[in-house]
Amino acid sequence: MSEGIVLTNIDRRGIAEVVLNRPERNNAYNGEMIAELIKSFTSLCNNSDVKVVLIKGNGKHFQGGADLEWLKEIGKLNKEENIEVSRKTASAIKGLIEFPKPTIAMIHGGCFGGGTGIAAAADIVIASEEAIFSIAEARWGVMAGIIIPHLNKSIGVRNVRRYALTCERFDANEAKNIGLVHQICKTGELGNAVNPIVESLLMCAPEALEMTKKRALIESGLILSDDKFEELVLEHSEKRMTNEASEGLNSFLEKRVASWYQR
Repeated sequence: MSEGIVLTNIDRRGIAEVVLNRPERNNAYNGEMIAELIKSFTSLCNNSDVKVVLIKGNGKHFQGGADLEWLKEIGKLNKEENIEVSRKTASAIKGLIEFPKPTIAMIHGGCFGGGTGIAAAADIVIASEEAIFSIAEARWGVMAGIIIPHLNKSIGVRNVRRYALTCERFDANEAKNIGLVHQICKTGELGNAVNPIVESLLMCAPEALEMTKKRALIESGLILSDDKFEELVLEHSEKRMTNEASEGLNSFLEKRVASWYQR
């Protein structure tokens, strides 16, 4: 397994692992992680030996959303640079959801913000019983627009409107109830829970799997047009450059309540 902020490995049966490897920051994503995810999934897509991809997080948590310190600094860049950051972020999610081979997200610990986007973009999601989820971007003055289309399809707009507006945390049982998670297992048992699913996938014809997945995505509207993709990118980047976003991110970093909250 290669070393880096995203680890990849492929075994003799074509089972690939993509491991988010920034445990000291709860696997929060930054520009480097986004670039490495795009690189990893592009390489795996072009590798005919790969049959299924498992997505994991190293350390205590699956994925902690965006690195808010990094996000604050990005917001200070010019418009064109901000748009490019959002375009790469959106491309990472697009690359995952349109990845032609089956993907399984194995979630433990925290799964926040962009982590829920990974869950929504994966084909199959297994979570351990202690997992906690949130779509909390609005709490910090930014917005989750890039992953909203995928969340709408996976948990329904009514649930998106609750959890992306309140930024409440919800547990694995609620994640399963609303459709973000397919199956819950005991803590420490993710591998055992995933193994039979992988075996079922390996028994299926690879070309038939790819065609079935592609048709499902087309019929659900999850393959976005170029215009819709650029609309999401622009909206995402513009919000990050606002005074409200600056105040929200500062409130997080300074561990205080944002100025818009009135007690």
